[in-house]
Amino acid sequence: MDRTLHDPLVGQVLDGRYRVEARIAVGGMATVYRAVDTRLDRVLALKVMHPSLAVDELFVDRFIREAKSAARLAHPNVVAVFDQGTDGGYVYLAMEYVAGRTLRDLLRERGALRPRAAFDVLEPMLSALGAAHHAGLVHRDMKPENVLIGDDGSVKVADFGLVRTVDGQTSSSTGQLMGTISYLAPEQIEDGVSDPRSDLYACGVLLYEMLTGAKPHSPGTPAAVLYQHLHEGIPAPSGLVPGLAPQLDELVARTTARAPADRPDDALALLAEVRTARAALTGEQLEALPPGARTDAEHGDRTLSLGCGNGGGDGRSAGDAEATSVLPYDTAVTEPVPYGPGTRREGGAGTDHTTAELGVVAPDGAGPGAAGPGAVGLGAVGLADFAGDDTAEHGADAAGTAPPGGHAGGPGRGPWRPSLLVLTGVLLVLLLGGGAWYLTSGQSVKTPAVLDMTEAEARETLEEAGLDVDVERDHSLRVQRGRVIETSPAPGETSDGDVTIVVSRGPEIVKVPDLAGMPLDEARAKLKGVGLDPGIVTREFDAETARGSVLRTKPDAGTEKRPGSAVALTVSKGEVIPAPDLVGDDEDDARDALEELGLKVRVAQQRVFSDEDEGKVAEQSPSEDAPLAEGDTVTLTLSKGQDMVSVPDVGGQDADEAREALEDAGFSVKVRKLFFADRVFNQSPEGGDEAPRGSEVTIWVR
Repeated sequence: MDRTLHDPLVGQVLDGRYRVEARIAVGGMATVYRAVDTRLDRVLALKVMHPSLAVDELFVDRFIREAKSAARLAHPNVVAVFDQGTDGGYVYLAMEYVAGRTLRDLLRERGALRPRAAFDVLEPMLSALGAAHHAGLVHRDMKPENVLIGDDGSVKVADFGLVRTVDGQTSSSTGQLMGTISYLAPEQIEDGVSDPRSDLYACGVLLYEMLTGAKPHSPGTPAAVLYQHLHEGIPAPSGLVPGLAPQLDELVARTTARAPADRPDDALALLAEVRTARAALTGEQLEALPPGARTDAEHGDRTLSLGCGNGGGDGRSAGDAEATSVLPYDTAVTEPVPYGPGTRREGGAGTDHTTAELGVVAPDGAGPGAAGPGAVGLGAVGLADFAGDDTAEHGADAAGTAPPGGHAGGPGRGPWRPSLLVLTGVLLVLLLGGGAWYLTSGQSVKTPAVLDMTEAEARETLEEAGLDVDVERDHSLRVQRGRVIETSPAPGETSDGDVTIVVSRGPEIVKVPDLAGMPLDEARAKLKGVGLDPGIVTREFDAETARGSVLRTKPDAGTEKRPGSAVALTVSKGEVIPAPDLVGDDEDDARDALEELGLKVRVAQQRVFSDEDEGKVAEQSPSEDAPLAEGDTVTLTLSKGQDMVSVPDVGGQDADEAREALEDAGFSVKVRKLFFADRVFNQSPEGGDEAPRGSEVTIWVR
């Protein structure tokens, strides 16, 4: 069976442009792949939303918002977004590919960082956020996982999926906390609002974590961490790492003040303060190694130099100006074992290599139990496998002494006949034992390595070794059709004479079924039945197809796809039904009219004043002639009748006063003048009468 990773997107081309080459990471919302833009011939990162989430408009909106937000930020410290689109059931972002690792990886590997290294990460990070804040955006999810450190030393901020405009709605409309708990500012927790100062709070927590190697609040339940953010200040990093410069404590305290007003205004303001603090530190203070941090020597010679600079080194000591912060790579880097006969691409048979296969050489004098340098991983069994027959069979004699009276292993003295009888018996036992050995394990051979060979080549190699070959076949994403995926026994293992080889059929392919006219639930079930995932569902009017039935798929029926691929569905809303005009109708008449059209009725609980008689339909939603589909709902709002208001008595008032009084009461006013006088001598309706609000009152002036 193929043990390679079955990811349906690997090897596909999205949108006719992006060839997916390998999966990089999987998150809660999306999977990130390394891909090639076939038009521009460049490597990029492709962030593809999980098909199960692509049916949710909220998630799709957030996903697209990330593309638009990052696209507005043309900054060298922001991961660039090149493109956004959909292909069938897939929604994707095409992004800059950063070869390197995250700040979380670095902290996990190094523990605490030297202050210089922390500054070298913090400054470009703030520069990126400063560009976002200047553009009116708030990141809202700053954390080590979203800070990327490239192999070239560049620092970039990623994942603008939670970004919001500063002057827009920044609270959660869903009642959920948006962000990562360990880095949420108090105002995000308490009020659900964010501004640039919320990003600065997260940066302060990040600085504390870089300087100490630990988060500021003790691990516990999410509720406990939220409580600590609300009611306890971030502790000084020098409390955990004695000897840190007081400027670093002040910087953390200033950035993580519980009141937003006590923090800098935005990332650019904080960046200026960071550079001032850095310039005030001596070279010794910048290079202070935190207790428990892994040193450069522990990580080998391969290092990553962050070419960020200090952003202005005024006030630094001599000798510090030339210093460069270095952040070591993970030293657990091994040379890849070449793929070919005897090896497997991914975790299959043949990956447990012997010492000889990996080219490891035992040091001089090393033997079973040797503990000198270079003997790591070479135990007694490993050495015996390559020691030769003499060592394996006669090692004990070589370490012993010659018996008295002769050479070691030489013949002794004694009567000839008894010796001959003994010798004959020994030979007989050896012959019988040898025959038994030959009939059992003596015919066993080690299985030759035939992985990735063609079936014919593998069969020839195995048969030349005296082995019988059985053939099985299986699908494989990685191994070319007709070549060997694996063997049983595995290469190098002892065979009793029979070997089974598994030959690749190539990638498993399924055809998109014809779902036209099929109800949506049945169509989804049929897709799952053939190994495909139902993707985004869109709906449109179609008079010839029943409501709820499939009109078409994307990709089209008959298209060959890999199992697990998403298929988008377009579903009929049925024939267009224009909304009837129901205003002024009785409730029962309106209900009957809607139900005859196949529409549902909802009556609003609140009634409104209107010109319609009480109990009649005053308003409807959707309005008249709006396009509806069978099963849609129309909401009716009933009338409370006219809003009757007492008419003010304005007799004797001047015209302007009378107009103002009547308009304040909710009436429109018509003035009739006799000559050039300005006193009201008559009105209609008369003062004290009841009249509908909004109706007209006429006044006569003379």
